[in-house]
Amino acid sequence: MAVIIRKAETEKDLKGKAYVHWKSWHEAYAGIIDKSYLDRMTLEKCEEIALKFPDHLLIAEDDGKVIGFVSYGDCRDEDLADTGEVYAIYILEEYYGQGIGGRLMKEALKELKDPSLIAVWVLKENGRAIRFYERFGFHPDGKEKEIRLGTPVVEIRMVKRKEDVI
Repeated sequence: MAVIIRKAETEKDLKGKAYVHWKSWHEAYAGIIDKSYLDRMTLEKCEEIALKFPDHLLIAEDDGKVIGFVSYGDCRDEDLADTGEVYAIYILEEYYGQGIGGRLMKEALKELKDPSLIAVWVLKENGRAIRFYERFGFHPDGKEKEIRLGTPVVEIRMVKRKEDVI
């Protein structure tokens, strides 16, 4: 397996990203997010999102197939100035444990050149994702928010200093 990490450039890349988004939500969030909400998270909806937000997107590709992605940019939180954000990082379940998520994260952190702080929001019940972020030096900063994904779920914000990039 020769996984390539690169910027998304074509509509095919974006449709591959959409598939990973859709599939990984169903794989990672079963039992965490309300099933009826997951059922409404269709591939078509993920394609709309991918085509609407094509910038700041890196994909992981294995033999021409998109198997993971990370999106990043300026932090959307008003209380964090000079901060970057990892908006989303997803890998198809069959590729878990192979270091692909780590490679995507490292490349996204390199792309976030200017900010002194980097943030990520993660579902409080998603222990696997929290442990992943902790390996990169992220830690909870005490901010939480409740969002509705069918039923209410809680997200926590994790942050890290840029100089702590691994």
